Amino acid sequence: MQRWFLIWTVCSEFFLCSCSSVASSKWLDAHYDPVANLYTFSSCIALSDLHGDGENKLVAGDLGTGVCNMKLKVYHGTGLLSESTLLDLPTGMVSFLMDLHEPRTPAIAVASGPFIYVYKNLRPYFKFTLPSLEVNPLEQDVWSQAKEDMIDPMTLKEMLEGLRDKAEIPLSVRSLRFLMLEPQEMEDFVLLHKEQPIRRQTVITCIGTLKKNMADEDAVSCLVIGTENGDVYILDPEAFTILYKMSLPSTPNLMDVTGQFDVEFRITVACRNGNIYILRRDSPKPKYCIELSSHPVGLVRMGKNVVVGCSHETLHGYTQKGKKLWTAYLPAPVTTMALMDLPTRGFQAVLVGLANCEVHMYRDKNLVSTIKTPDVVTSICFGRYGREDGTLIMTTKGGGLIVKILKRTAVFEDRDSAPGPPIAQSIRLNVPKKTKLYVDQTLRERENAVAMHRAFQMDLSRLRLAAARAYVKALESSLTPMSASLTEPLKMNAVVS
Repeated sequence: MQRWFLIWTVCSEFFLCSCSSVASSKWLDAHYDPVANLYTFSSCIALSDLHGDGENKLVAGDLGTGVCNMKLKVYHGTGLLSESTLLDLPTGMVSFLMDLHEPRTPAIAVASGPFIYVYKNLRPYFKFTLPSLEVNPLEQDVWSQAKEDMIDPMTLKEMLEGLRDKAEIPLSVRSLRFLMLEPQEMEDFVLLHKEQPIRRQTVITCIGTLKKNMADEDAVSCLVIGTENGDVYILDPEAFTILYKMSLPSTPNLMDVTGQFDVEFRITVACRNGNIYILRRDSPKPKYCIELSSHPVGLVRMGKNVVVGCSHETLHGYTQKGKKLWTAYLPAPVTTMALMDLPTRGFQAVLVGLANCEVHMYRDKNLVSTIKTPDVVTSICFGRYGREDGTLIMTTKGGGLIVKILKRTAVFEDRDSAPGPPIAQSIRLNVPKKTKLYVDQTLRERENAVAMHRAFQMDLSRLRLAAARAYVKALESSLTPMSASLTEPLKMNAVVS
């Protein structure tokens, strides 16, 4: 009897512990498919109401093996709704409204190589090609000589190598491929390509959307693309012509866009040189520059601040003008980042996927929640999925798909759950600004420091001398009663008349 009572007690405690852990969790585990075969990044995943029925679908650009099986997949609920074959590896994907026609169904833009493939109603609609770049005239002359059989392949190789090392304009893809060939393969390559014109084409590295003239959620948006040669283009949503062009000192790889094209906008771009540049309207060059100590691997705009995840396991917060606000240290390298926005609750946070199979949620520098995952997370997307607003969708390194729903009773405290110094320690003191009088006085003290110190010492000596003379005079004339012993108490009697 005692044995059965002991077993019942242990089982009850285990059941209560499991129930309390489930109750303490802020997320509902809606779906987990470890063999979904979905390999993607946060830049190639989006939630969109593709059919205008009020139910958002999950659209993902599947990388496949990296060489083949690249597909555009659409999920509805827990199942795969449709998939379309992609011709090349996707580098970014966005959902946007391109016109005001009814019904208001968004289009999907997939960036791949030098092209943007636009899908409407999940069918191919338009293909945009980046403009060609300027070709080195010396390179054209060299290939013209090869075309007329004036030089042999080895001489062509030597001349192209000299251009590659000294020319300001980079070589075309054809010349770079030619320089990689073995000597026995060069002649066939020249015979195959010498009749074709030389073209220098760049590729798309990142893509985003910018509202055209209204800030509404269902407003028409422009496409914003970053290219390998450091240019940023803003495209018209209907004609797909280039509305505006800006230049960067390095290749962009992460992008965040806010504002309206016809009013005012900011484009925050993280580049491969380890810097973050902020582009504004009517300025073809970067307005501000943020220099990082390590390369950025994640970029999220939260309100008026920019949150950057770096390769040295750190998370930094900056203002729009590049002023550093805070730094948080992470337990593992960052794999991906995304914004968690709940307009109904007025809540915003940054979701950070880490290499230790965890997803951390930060409000400013405060860690407010931690989510354990069965595998390393490679992409995160938060928003409305189906008819549920607070849905968190994650894909894993092994191709798994995780769907979690935020509980309506979930409350996130605005304090740091990680051990460390209190929040009050990081609050800045309200130090008043320096006045002109203070600055002038500081400069005067620096210039006349020796003279002021001597004057102070002389006045102090005169004060001590005057005090000593007054003390001696009081002793000699016995003008004031004095105690002979320092330890004897002083007694005073006050009489009020």
